Amino acid sequence: MKATAPTVPRHILPVLVLAQFAGTSLWFAVNAVMPDLQRELGWPATAVGPLTSALQLGFIVGTLVFALLAIADRFAPRRVFLFCALAGAACTVGAWATVTHYEALLAWRFFTGVFLAGIYPVGMKIAAQWYNRPGGSGLGAALGLLIGALVLGSASAHALRALSGSLPWPTLMLGVAALAAAGGLLLFFGTSDPPHAHARVTTLQWQALGTLWTDTRVRASVLGYFGHMWELYTMWVMVPLVLATRLQGAELSWAAFWVLSAGALGCAGGGWVALRWGSARVACTQLGLSGLCCLATPFAIGAPTPVFYGWLVLWGITVSGDSPQFSTLTARNAPPQAVGSVLTLTNSLGFALSIVSILLFVSLSQTVSLGALLPWLALGPALGLWAMRGLVREELRTASRTP
Repeated sequence: MKATAPTVPRHILPVLVLAQFAGTSLWFAVNAVMPDLQRELGWPATAVGPLTSALQLGFIVGTLVFALLAIADRFAPRRVFLFCALAGAACTVGAWATVTHYEALLAWRFFTGVFLAGIYPVGMKIAAQWYNRPGGSGLGAALGLLIGALVLGSASAHALRALSGSLPWPTLMLGVAALAAAGGLLLFFGTSDPPHAHARVTTLQWQALGTLWTDTRVRASVLGYFGHMWELYTMWVMVPLVLATRLQGAELSWAAFWVLSAGALGCAGGGWVALRWGSARVACTQLGLSGLCCLATPFAIGAPTPVFYGWLVLWGITVSGDSPQFSTLTARNAPPQAVGSVLTLTNSLGFALSIVSILLFVSLSQTVSLGALLPWLALGPALGLWAMRGLVREELRTASRTP
């Protein structure tokens, strides 16, 4: 009789989701309080741009270093997550302590981004250890909830901005730091290493990192992810501009929160459907729908109110919902001993691409109307669908052979 793998303890996934949400809350700690800082310190509205870019750059540098040094595969991922959550929280406290010095704030945000490289990708590595195996509950479903928590956390920056009139900015910053530290402690003490975890490597994984290009399956999911990243963060940046055509103030912030947080439904629901359809088909369906939402911009931006908000919510659901399945496919096909490093390098390259897209589209938005500009975001989904066609055909063949 064939032995079955032991069941994953029920508490593992909730702990991972809560810890991921808490740890990635560092992403928006300063952005959420920028309107207050601008009023108190007289900073221009453009001050938020370099602060956002500093954190994104830190994340890119951090993920690149973590991948090249195989940090998540050479050391215990739980310890890496704990250290980075505590270090990121300390950086946020440092930002609070030196908040009147803009240059110091830039440095603190950069290093916060570096330590986020040990939270978001490492959380996915831990999930892959538990769920990427026979007898697990399904890595696609697990990552759907895990990345859904990240989406919800990122979207909550807009909710915090709407609440900033009633909560003082020091409370928000220190509260986020405490939340991140608690997330690291929760994951470290609330979980254990899986009994079947792959032995940690002792050497750098250059050949394994090369599978991003040399392995056809890994290359397909990575290129699909890059197409997704071309669209995702630029759409998130542009949503407030689209909403500003009809709303302002706290109403705009709350609407942006609901549109972007809808992506958590796409992540969780997509993970559930992937258990039946397969990750490639779910990823491509959502990627295709979000691409159609890009193309619909000229018609939807001036449409009646129900159509306008329905379009934005559908876009919010699908623009994020494919991400967990791309990560699932990459983790499933990457060399087992280097899953953490491959995921981390993929994140690094994807976020670098997102910065190019953001800078390009934000710059063009000064002279080109949103209706004419945003359809060009569909280039990412189109290229991603082209790259993923082989994995989709493979899933369809497997499904046709399944009784």
